[in-house]
Amino acid sequence: MASGTGAVWAIDIGNNSLKALHLSDASGVVEVIGFDHIRHGKILTGTGVRAAERDELIALSLRRFVRQNNLGKDDIVVSVPSQNSFARFVNLPPVEPKRIPEIIKFEAAQQIPFDINDVQWDWQLMNQAGGGETRVGIFAIKNEVVISALEHFSRENIQVGYVQMVPMALYNYILYDRPDLCRSDNQATVILDIGAENTDLVVCTRSTVWQRCVPMGGNAFTRAIADAFKLNFEKAEKLKRTAAMSKYARQILQAMKPVFTDLASEIQRSLGFYSNSNPNTKLSKIIAMGGGTKMRGLLKYLQQSLQIPVERPDSFKKLAIGPDVSAAKFHEGVGEFGTVYGLALQGLGLAGIDSNLLPRRIARSMAWAGKAKYFTAAACMLLLVSVLCFVRAFFDKANYNDKSSIRREVSSVINTGRQSIKKLEDQKSKAPVYEAIIQDKFKLFKYRDVVPLLYQTIISALPNEKNDAEQKDLYKAFANGDVEAVLKIPRKERKQIFLTSMSVYFTDDVATAEFGSEASQRGKSRRWKDSAGAAEESIRAMIEMYGGGAKPKYTPITQYKKKGKKTARGKKEEAEKGGAGFVVTIAGYSPYKNIGELMDPTGVEDDPNKWGVITRLLHLDTVFDGNSPFKLYSKTKVEHFKLQTGEVDLDAEIPAGIGVPELRFKKTKKLKDKQSGEQVLVDPMTKEIISKVAELDEDGTEKIERGKVVYKVNDHWFILNAKFVWKDAPVNRDS
Repeated sequence: MASGTGAVWAIDIGNNSLKALHLSDASGVVEVIGFDHIRHGKILTGTGVRAAERDELIALSLRRFVRQNNLGKDDIVVSVPSQNSFARFVNLPPVEPKRIPEIIKFEAAQQIPFDINDVQWDWQLMNQAGGGETRVGIFAIKNEVVISALEHFSRENIQVGYVQMVPMALYNYILYDRPDLCRSDNQATVILDIGAENTDLVVCTRSTVWQRCVPMGGNAFTRAIADAFKLNFEKAEKLKRTAAMSKYARQILQAMKPVFTDLASEIQRSLGFYSNSNPNTKLSKIIAMGGGTKMRGLLKYLQQSLQIPVERPDSFKKLAIGPDVSAAKFHEGVGEFGTVYGLALQGLGLAGIDSNLLPRRIARSMAWAGKAKYFTAAACMLLLVSVLCFVRAFFDKANYNDKSSIRREVSSVINTGRQSIKKLEDQKSKAPVYEAIIQDKFKLFKYRDVVPLLYQTIISALPNEKNDAEQKDLYKAFANGDVEAVLKIPRKERKQIFLTSMSVYFTDDVATAEFGSEASQRGKSRRWKDSAGAAEESIRAMIEMYGGGAKPKYTPITQYKKKGKKTARGKKEEAEKGGAGFVVTIAGYSPYKNIGELMDPTGVEDDPNKWGVITRLLHLDTVFDGNSPFKLYSKTKVEHFKLQTGEVDLDAEIPAGIGVPELRFKKTKKLKDKQSGEQVLVDPMTKEIISKVAELDEDGTEKIERGKVVYKVNDHWFILNAKFVWKDAPVNRDS
């Protein structure tokens, strides 16, 4: 039976200590969320410990446990010792399922070696036996053993939900945590739980369990030491625990050796009896549990004597440790937590044997005690509700007669609401008209990001950190405004391009569009301007041409690809095919010594690291990994592509927006060494002169060679006219 809260406390009160384990499976994983290990003030079966003192020692340990842990509403599972307990597996003949309880009751009376009225018993269906028979497990323990164990918990107001024998708890532990050791009924694993007074021997197979209580445990070793060294029981127990570090370790071991031999002999006789009764079952391993396994040399001696591998677990294989639990401290006591592990698994509904030896009368009284408060609360609530209903009916009748005016007002409000609903329905009927108006207004936004994307595409083709890794430090310094770092590179060596203007015209056919201002007046071409009104006008032009179609996606389309072979002429015609796109005019300047090499170098098609601005524009799909929505149109024809360059000279026609004008003073021969002002253009960031100027001597006088003034050419300007096909343009609804 699974716990209702998803968590359960398992408690085992031994002769030496109280062990408790708090498990949860709320997250789908069995997890330790708490544990406790409280040693009694004395060993309960020690010399001179009377029954009353024994009960008081248990009560003290339980009180300490309750103080240190919050039991909440979690189920409590407790163990009872194996003495006076009974477990037997029998095969029932094939019968109807409804008759199984009747037959089991008869079998229990025959199998249990005690009066059926003096025991608390339970049964459980196991797996199907051969020949259609059903295997049943019958479990019983004397009433006085169970009642004595439960009295300790009832005194401390601890409500117990399950009672299980220690051997069955150990079987549940090994079956769940170590299923590899119980794969079949022909291979058995032995669990030795060596306690203070007794040793529980449990033989486990896949579907059966056999138990025997060996009346010998850790106290037998203590008494042997006490007799050998003439000590009382408490001192002998302390000496036993510190034997490994004692200078008398050899004498202590010699004193305990007869007990080693007796214990091994008892275990050997028990296993021999089991093997004779089950000749087809092989004993493969011994799992040693309990505090007695800590005695030095015991496990090694048992392995040599029994000729069966002996293992003392140092961890549980399928048990997770909660975040609030100290894993190191928990693993120190793993060898003594086998019983509580098996008990907790039963409380979570994960046990192979889930028989419950809790007396039925106690279970019923505890259930009624737990429900009594709910019955009382329900009765009180029913009485209260009845009184409130009577009072409410009386006041409602009185109020009804006094509120006639309010009812009339409510009726008026209802009529007003109905009229409002009618008006609302009338407005809803007009929704399609309003929706059409809204959609028409939103058409302006369908293509609003196309032109900014074109701007971004062109700018990304300029020299930058990605395109020219050799001068990445220059681009970083420029971006950061680090003038000193920029000036470290000679101006003529700086591969930079500065844009002063960029205009974009949209056209439905780039093949017929023209450069210059004439283009905006021909056909359906529009100029994309910076002003919001002009931008809206251009978008409306695209909407008029292409309708209110879906917003284009910026991925290459295959509308220009054709299947089959193409002739050279066919390829040329396809390359020159027009379509919707943009006419672009870019102006700017560059400090680099050879602007042609920076814009359109020759012979670099196979080396992307040497491409110029125009080369990158020719390979947009390569630059953007096949995702560019634009394509440079027909670079080879001057009516579709044109590049102009020249010196930045104030005496000649140059594009607007280049540099910042500044007045420079110089001396001339005509003015007889008097200074005169000369207007120049300077770099707005570095303050370097970028226009063509006369060279000056050291005294600020113009240089004269062969009767002519010597001029220094600095930056160069450029104007680039190009056309870009919009590959993802929607189909023109007028075409």
